[in-house]
Amino acid sequence: MHRLTLDVQDNVLDKLFYFLKNLPKKEVKIINDEVILKEKNNDFISFLVNQPIHVDSNIEFLTRNESNAR
Repeated sequence: MHRLTLDVQDNVLDKLFYFLKNLPKKEVKIINDEVILKEKNNDFISFLVNQPIHVDSNIEFLTRNESNAR
């Protein structure tokens, strides 16, 4: 038995599935069909908006005077 991992463009995917579904079902099984989204840009602001960071409320930050003193 073999397991293949392929990166397939969207325009070829339907042809590949057609081929695989016409093979004997006992011999070929589709295990995983994962969609990979391309990042259109590497903008860190959009990344943070989509995956916000939660800050613990017990954390104390320096005041403006304390930070200027350093």
